[in-house]
Amino acid sequence: MSSLLTNSTAMTALQTLRSVSSQLSTTQNRISTGQRVSTASDNAAYWSIATSMRADNAALSAVSDSLGLSAATVDTEYTALTSTIGDSTGGLTKLQSLLVEAKTAGIDRTKIQADVTQIQQQMKGTASAATFNGVNWLSTTATTPATVNLVSSYSRVGGTPTTGSIALTVSNYSLYTSTQSGILDTVSGGASVDTISIATLTDSAADQTTLDGYIAQVTSAINSVASAAANLGAVKNRISTNTDFVKSLMDSVDRGIGQLVDADMNQESTRLAALQVQQQLGVQALSIANNSSQSILSLFR
Repeated sequence: MSSLLTNSTAMTALQTLRSVSSQLSTTQNRISTGQRVSTASDNAAYWSIATSMRADNAALSAVSDSLGLSAATVDTEYTALTSTIGDSTGGLTKLQSLLVEAKTAGIDRTKIQADVTQIQQQMKGTASAATFNGVNWLSTTATTPATVNLVSSYSRVGGTPTTGSIALTVSNYSLYTSTQSGILDTVSGGASVDTISIATLTDSAADQTTLDGYIAQVTSAINSVASAAANLGAVKNRISTNTDFVKSLMDSVDRGIGQLVDADMNQESTRLAALQVQQQLGVQALSIANNSSQSILSLFR
């Protein structure tokens, strides 16, 4: 039946055209944003998961930055400790050899003391210079914290976030302290490694015993500093491993987010071409349906 009031064919063509236009708008949005799920209305569940994962990735990025700062701090302290241990030309190693040399009968201990003093001043200067971003664990003051926590990881299970850290006890690395309780300034047998003086010692049995005590004291200090350096070396390796892991984890999370929300551009480009053709055909069909009512006029001529 032909009707002037109701054009069923045109209504069907218009409904189809609206559907195609809606799909075309969605496809064009995916192509322009590169995302299949860019808003909560696209897919509420996937959008929520992706948003939480992006927040986790931001936290991991902060952990990566913190690990970089921690690595620089630990490396500074580690370098200073190894310098303090020294070798045949300086540090505790040289100091030990000078004290052994001072055991020689008839030797001029005043001249040896000149070298000893220089080494003592050099080690103290090294400890004072071991500062990064205002942090110094080798030469501490009353305001230096007893324990430091280096942020090393972040994870979230359900709604519960967990931040991991590497706890370090500063006193294990302190060479000098404001209370003279460090590895090199703790007084033992009347002197500390920092205050050893042999200029007035002689070849007497008592002074030889004093020299033996000094040598034992320096040997003990070498062992203590070596232990502290080894500990920091292990921490340094752990930070390096954690840094690599965090970066890999961030890449993995990015890939996971992409699997959830990224659009398949090959698929979307194919769909776009098909929808554009359908839209053109829909416009043509609507035009034909609208023109069909013109044939009714011929019946009245």
